[in-house]
Amino acid sequence: MKLESKAPEGLLAEKWAKHKFNMKLVNPANKRKYDVIVVGTGLAGASAAASLAELGYNVKAFCYQDSPRRAHSIAAQGGINAAKNYQNDGDSVYRLFYDTIKGGDYRAREANVYRLAQVSVNIIDQCVAQGVPFAREYGGLLDNRSFGGSQVSRTFYARGQTGQQLLLGAYSALSRQIANGKVTMYPRTEMLDVVTIDGKARGIVTRNLVTGAIESHSAHAVLLCTGGYGNVFFLSTNAMGCNASAAFRAYRKGAFFSNPCYTQIHPTCIPVSGDHQSKLTLMSESLRNDGRVWVPKKAGDNRPASQIPEDERDYFLERKYPSFGNLVPRDVASRNAKYVCDEGRGVGETKLAVYLDFADAIKRNGEGWVSAKYGNLFDMYAKITGENPYKQPMRIYPAVHYTMGGLWVDYNLMTTIPGLYALGECNFSDHGANRLGASALMQGLADGYFVIPYTIGDYLAGMPVTKVETSHPEFQKAEKALKEQMTKLINIKGNKTVDQYHRELGKIMWDQCGMSRSAEGLKLAKKQIRELRADFWKNVKILGTDEELNITLEKAYRVADFLELGELMVDDALNREESCGGHFREEYQYDGEAKRNDDEFAYVAAWEYKGEGETQLHKEELVFENVKLTQRSYK
Repeated sequence: MKLESKAPEGLLAEKWAKHKFNMKLVNPANKRKYDVIVVGTGLAGASAAASLAELGYNVKAFCYQDSPRRAHSIAAQGGINAAKNYQNDGDSVYRLFYDTIKGGDYRAREANVYRLAQVSVNIIDQCVAQGVPFAREYGGLLDNRSFGGSQVSRTFYARGQTGQQLLLGAYSALSRQIANGKVTMYPRTEMLDVVTIDGKARGIVTRNLVTGAIESHSAHAVLLCTGGYGNVFFLSTNAMGCNASAAFRAYRKGAFFSNPCYTQIHPTCIPVSGDHQSKLTLMSESLRNDGRVWVPKKAGDNRPASQIPEDERDYFLERKYPSFGNLVPRDVASRNAKYVCDEGRGVGETKLAVYLDFADAIKRNGEGWVSAKYGNLFDMYAKITGENPYKQPMRIYPAVHYTMGGLWVDYNLMTTIPGLYALGECNFSDHGANRLGASALMQGLADGYFVIPYTIGDYLAGMPVTKVETSHPEFQKAEKALKEQMTKLINIKGNKTVDQYHRELGKIMWDQCGMSRSAEGLKLAKKQIRELRADFWKNVKILGTDEELNITLEKAYRVADFLELGELMVDDALNREESCGGHFREEYQYDGEAKRNDDEFAYVAAWEYKGEGETQLHKEELVFENVKLTQRSYK
């Protein structure tokens, strides 16, 4: 199968405008005849559901939380990028496009990234109109701060709560449509399968997480807005409920999975403190604006930070990358933190941490100034660690955060299954091999507010308005298969908990497919995952039944998917014999920096499911007409 990106021809700056004009439209009277399913109610899902309902479509929205407000988008802290150039410091749509392509190590599709930069300007206006309380300067204009991977200030923020405030704006728009009767909300409901009829996505099968009931829902199109797969590592900055089942079940039904090895390690997280943890806590990357990262110059220096004089400190990011300093992209900052810790210069009890020090900022501007910008983050750090970051440096270390890989989509955000779309972190399309900070919120809202309302109309305009009943044999077949899987899991009655398997998988993935990878380690990981998966289906222990509230069963089928996805990630990492962005193969480097192989690997890897453990690789060649492929440097 040849992958068609469907990116329009012509000048880069004119592609989206021309594409919108050339797409077919659904007239207002006909929109009310079409049903659309939206799975997930984070920024991408809530904005898409609200926008489509506002246009007149009948929307069914699903989330596994008790309220859309609890979507994991609230955890994003630092800000959202937009090319408004409010600071008059040289920003532009093209510069945001270039920074994003470069930050992703030239492994993203030009047309999609440029469109993202274009509509970023509109996102801010939309959110301000909804009442999002962005920070403002003294004169009343919206404030901006800088973020990693950029030399301009383009990040709009609401203190350290940007994700939460943006989600509340989208949720208010969604709530309005719920009240109007255009959106039917299904909370505490998890999608477990996509139903295709005549080759098109026509609905989903879900599990009611309160009653355990398996239910079917039909529609003319299905939108997956279900986030990423970072929890395959067990310990990550994601909420424990975050999972990959919706996307992975779509993959098993024929939607190609792209670049699964592209996972992002966030450089500023509170370090692991012991085996008792089920997740890690993110400290916003915005802290790197005013905090300085350092370690002792000598290995084994166990003195408290206050007793280490200035000339015995190594501000390693400022030393190695003078042009960007502490604001290098996340993959660069994370790898360098790992290097100094590997040298024995880490700090704290575990020695797997570096300092993030605000002493200079406090001395320069005062504690009140720092508190006004970062107070809630400082409070969170103090509550978790019992340490006062105003008086002593924070300790941080990289942790799994975001996933750039996801379901393959074309320019219209449609997967390889007609009628099935993927939005936000669920797709692969905009970030290449590494996401710049503050761009996740930008992509989620761009896809939901400004892309899908146009592109879905082009598809639905050619669809008959005839509805498919959930009594159709394909729905019944999917329901039967899911019930059999639930029964099989419960009847195993083994002696190991789901969390034990998840933790073991996470350790394999972190050790062999985490911040750095090698062919030897990846081959070992593949063998270990296969053995672990075989043991899971023999020895996992699940209490209760499938026809009730059963959190252990929920975890079990999600971990079953992670066990297969983990192997796919390893296969993708083995196949990509280069280093790029977050994918760092130890065999391919120069002076500790990622060494790409553009001659052989300038493509999107799209994997087709061929049965358990069996895949076929398809390639979408990346063509760069507007940027020159150069070795990425931040020095």
